[in-house]
Amino acid sequence: MAEHPHAPLASGARDPRLDFFRGLSLVMIYMNHVPGTFYEHLTSRNYGLSDAAEAFVFMSGCAAALAYGPKIKDGLNWPGIRKCWGRAWLLYLVHIFISAWAIAIAAGATLWFGGGEMLKHNAFGPLTETPLAFLVGIATLGHQLGYVNILPMYAVLLLGAPFLIRLGQKKPLGLLAFSIGLWFVSGLFGLDLPNYPFHGGWFFNPFAWQLLFSLGILTGLFLRAGKRFVPVSPWLIWPASAWLLFCLFWAQSSDLQATFGHVIWTILQYDVPRFLVDFDKTYVSGPRLTHFLALAYILSLPWLIPSIAASRVMKPIRTMGKQGLQVFALGTVLAIFSQAVKTSHPAGFWQDSLLILGGLGLQWAFAAVREHIKPHPTAPKPARA
Repeated sequence: MAEHPHAPLASGARDPRLDFFRGLSLVMIYMNHVPGTFYEHLTSRNYGLSDAAEAFVFMSGCAAALAYGPKIKDGLNWPGIRKCWGRAWLLYLVHIFISAWAIAIAAGATLWFGGGEMLKHNAFGPLTETPLAFLVGIATLGHQLGYVNILPMYAVLLLGAPFLIRLGQKKPLGLLAFSIGLWFVSGLFGLDLPNYPFHGGWFFNPFAWQLLFSLGILTGLFLRAGKRFVPVSPWLIWPASAWLLFCLFWAQSSDLQATFGHVIWTILQYDVPRFLVDFDKTYVSGPRLTHFLALAYILSLPWLIPSIAASRVMKPIRTMGKQGLQVFALGTVLAIFSQAVKTSHPAGFWQDSLLILGGLGLQWAFAAVREHIKPHPTAPKPARA
């Protein structure tokens, strides 16, 4: 943890890798959120045990450390906390906005285009069965629609972010130990936030997903200082590469899936905690976690990826990554709209291509316009009257 691969990141400067991978995650999230198309087979979840959601949360932790870390580097203070909590409030408002549009799209498809099948999936059931409880659940975040459920978890993590960042600044290994401990306890005892009107807890459990967020915080803090949190070492590169290669074959081979499915079942008979060996996304289970950590480590190596991320050809991806929240919101609404189109009017490859490529094009154009009209950080502010 003492390497200095590059100079410290200046205040306000951006690492192109963060924008690139965040943009790439948004592209894959959109493809995954329109199921039943050819394009969903191109995303990372088909080639390993984790998917773009893990990357999105990890990079959100990096971004939080870079954005809010300097504001509390001398200690916790109300302006720094308020800035972070203000972002959490914005996430809540955006979540309510896209939830309202998801409900409107599903209702419109049902009313006018024979798309009533939408209301049978993705947690829309209570809308017609217990509408009053459904509305209470939406407003209080107890009920989250399918494909519209990652921002509440992110908002909760941002409420704790000032304290996690400060702990990471003072005691990096202390933050690592705390986050691993909380992840373990949440999986062992089923600790989660309550769901309403359904039973159970949140699909994206904040007590488990905070581990990826905290690892992102530690990465961002060390990046700001021009260091690596995890050093470059052959002792890590070879095991990580081997695990990624094995997971690739595992994800692609039905024989391996059947074999190791039986192995996992056998292990569970010995009362091994389920979250350590299965593939539960809610609790960021062991195989998913280790696959993502290996992937993040290999992609963080300083030899090829930085030049690819900063290349001219990847600028559209970086542009989407820079406007991450806005692009995610638009992509979510477009994904629900695309689901409504596919439900009301099933068609083939060309319709799917229009929905996927057209949707991504709209997201890029939206991000490009926002980047163009956004005032430059060094531009003089208008004088007060």
